[in-house]
Amino acid sequence: MGVGRRMRKQGPPEPLSEEHYARLKRKAGIPVDETPAEAPNKKKRKTAEPTPKANGAGARKAAPKANGRFNGVKAAAPAPKQNGKAAKSKSKKHVPEPESDEELSEGLGDGLSGSDSEHDGLSDASNEDAEMLGDDFLGSDDSVFDSDAEGQNERRAMFSEDEDDSDAEEQLTAANIVGLSRKLDEQKAQEEAEAQAELEEAALQTNIERPHVLDDEEEDDLALKTKALLAPDLQLLRTRITDTIRVLDDFSNLAEEGRSRAEYTSQLLKDICAYYGYSEYLAEKLMNLFQPREAFAFFEANETARPVVIRTNTLRTHRRDLAQALINRGVTLEPVGKWSKVGLQIFESNVPLGATPEYLAGHYILQAASSFLPVMALGPQEGERCLDMAAAPGGKTTHMAAMMKNTGCIFANDPSKARAKGLIGNIHRLGARNVIVCNYDAREFPRVMGGFDRVLLDAPCSGTGVIAKDPSVKTNKDEKDFMVLPHTQKQLLLAAIDSVNHASKTGGYLVYSTCSVTVEENEQVVQYALSKRPNVKLVSTELPFGKEGFTSYMGKKFDSSLRLTRRYYPHTYNVDGFFVAKFHKVGPTPANLVRDKPIQGASAPQTSDEEVFDKTPIAADEKVPENAREQDDFGGFDEEEDKEYMEKAKRSAMRRRGLDPKALDKPKTNGQAKPEKSNGKAKNKKKT
Repeated sequence: MGVGRRMRKQGPPEPLSEEHYARLKRKAGIPVDETPAEAPNKKKRKTAEPTPKANGAGARKAAPKANGRFNGVKAAAPAPKQNGKAAKSKSKKHVPEPESDEELSEGLGDGLSGSDSEHDGLSDASNEDAEMLGDDFLGSDDSVFDSDAEGQNERRAMFSEDEDDSDAEEQLTAANIVGLSRKLDEQKAQEEAEAQAELEEAALQTNIERPHVLDDEEEDDLALKTKALLAPDLQLLRTRITDTIRVLDDFSNLAEEGRSRAEYTSQLLKDICAYYGYSEYLAEKLMNLFQPREAFAFFEANETARPVVIRTNTLRTHRRDLAQALINRGVTLEPVGKWSKVGLQIFESNVPLGATPEYLAGHYILQAASSFLPVMALGPQEGERCLDMAAAPGGKTTHMAAMMKNTGCIFANDPSKARAKGLIGNIHRLGARNVIVCNYDAREFPRVMGGFDRVLLDAPCSGTGVIAKDPSVKTNKDEKDFMVLPHTQKQLLLAAIDSVNHASKTGGYLVYSTCSVTVEENEQVVQYALSKRPNVKLVSTELPFGKEGFTSYMGKKFDSSLRLTRRYYPHTYNVDGFFVAKFHKVGPTPANLVRDKPIQGASAPQTSDEEVFDKTPIAADEKVPENAREQDDFGGFDEEEDKEYMEKAKRSAMRRRGLDPKALDKPKTNGQAKPEKSNGKAKNKKKT
């Protein structure tokens, strides 16, 4: 934009005086130093009365804008110009007076017109006259009118009003900043004190209120039956569970009068069974492992699936390369933790993880993070001879092969032929070339083969640590399972100990692990092995995390070295429930214990006070006469009929195994006669 028409005609405005700045400050309420008012340069008045202006700048009203009045009397109408100049042809219009200090300063140029002679030869005037004429001197000139300037002044006035208010507020805040800041601080402190008092009052009220979570004893049988038939209110159950836990945490203050801790515990157990769907037996067994609040966290964690984890097969690739390849396929992942150098945790995947080219090429295997821990604790070395007693489906076996870099020899045993097929498939896919698969009952393994440097026993268990994967465990495990399974685990652990070579230069170690959290399958089994095999001792697992094993449980005392075992829970480490114990065999197994081993395998569960059973066949009572024996209600045996049933059973068993039942009819090599083909023929031969 170029120079305006007014600027070309009137020239630049005159600089503002100190008096003008002082007046603006007084209006805003800012203290100023008293400065002598400079009288503006103006011509002498012809009369003492302030009716017309003699500066040729155009007549206008003489009332100051600051207070809108002049000595209480409205100003007279403007007189005609007296500078001798010709009047403008344009009609005179009334220009609105400036309403703010900023507009006043901006409008200074509008009031400056005429030639340079207007600013010379003016006499001094009194302070009152200067104050009276100051606004007129700075105001707009009616004699010079610009249509563009009118709209601009109107818009500027609107903007200036808003700006003046904010400027005044800012200036007021700046002038009183200390007092206002102190006031705000006091107000904030008062609000915080009130909030804290309210919180304390609420907490006090909460502590005083004793939650009513136990059922009234006066309820009749009909009400109880009706309540049992109705579906449980899950929201009410959860609220009652949290209230019961709060009472048990502070029982002395929150318990109802006349109620015992056992009543609250029983109520909590019933609510957990109803809310999460556990059998009462299993829920009680799991609750005894923790404090009430931690038990609630454990049950809650079992309702959420654990993160999907894959293990990098270092025989074929590196974790960085595998991660980059999967990221390129749209998989969101990150390392499982600092404790593992091969694990990757999967958050989201656009492709099925079990069908990617990397999976089919054997670059990784889907394996739970907790399954890394037994192999890490075992720590197999290159060139060693190792045994995996329960190897299917092959995650731990291939992990051992990767740590051994395909050197040495690994015997992967599994008693199930069907599961052994999956084991063989994973071994081939992952490229483990130092593995031999065998199919034996692991309890027989010391007699089949022994002398291993390291043995891994991931024993079959109840699965109470992997309830998130298999919710059926909540209801299908009973007291019998927790008697049979620990007995099998004790037999397997003794067999594993006997399979280790104590004279190994690099090994002599055994790792026992389960995916269960119960004491019966973990600490009690380890304690039994320590008592039956004095040539082993527990050593540190060297795992970077995990809770210590129990040294006492429900009145039972265990060896102090059980602190070296490690427990893992889903609610603490976000992994499946697991137990890991590491043994070191320091000497040969005593001969008498080895000789008794087959008897132990066939006997009932071993305890400290072992019960002895007499397995001698029951003979006939010699005191009973033979006639009385024949008349016994039990009766005798029909050998011919029994033989017929036995033949049928043999043929059926051969068909199930895929064998030809006719092989029983073939003549034997020792020259004996053929077996009888049918019952009818056999009877005819006997008659003849």
